[in-house]
Amino acid sequence: MKTTRFLTGSRQVDRLRCVVAESDLQHLLRGAALRVTRPRLAVLDAVHAHPHADTESIIQATRRHLPDVSHQAVYDVLRALTEVGLVRRIQPSGSVARYEARVGDNHHHMVCRSCGVIADVDCATGTAPCLTMSDDQGFTVDEAEVTYWGRCPACSTTSS
Repeated sequence: MKTTRFLTGSRQVDRLRCVVAESDLQHLLRGAALRVTRPRLAVLDAVHAHPHADTESIIQATRRHLPDVSHQAVYDVLRALTEVGLVRRIQPSGSVARYEARVGDNHHHMVCRSCGVIADVDCATGTAPCLTMSDDQGFTVDEAEVTYWGRCPACSTTSS
């Protein structure tokens, strides 16, 4: 793991960057029955490197490896990766869509009301879907999406 500094909202944040080998990314794509292409590798790498990044940030990160990739190609790859479950799309209220590579574990998110930083939270209780409804209305529930709102440690120490 490598620590990476990046801007989110109006401040810098230290994040552990998950470094994924290209061969691992190729394996993930093949395992999802997707052809291995340079745009797919570059976008998947960008999502792994920048958890909770918005589309524009992913385009910028992808262009560091593929300068000529189009916006539409990145959108198409994100859609394909989301459809096969290699990437998860989240969209907290009032936010643009964001993407993450942490999939399949039904985790939740905390969002800072001040700076907008998003952090992962492990499942609230038990196994997926983590919450028990008073009435499932006949649905077979396999996932619950919870968003916690508040202020991150950095914003909590600054004046409102």
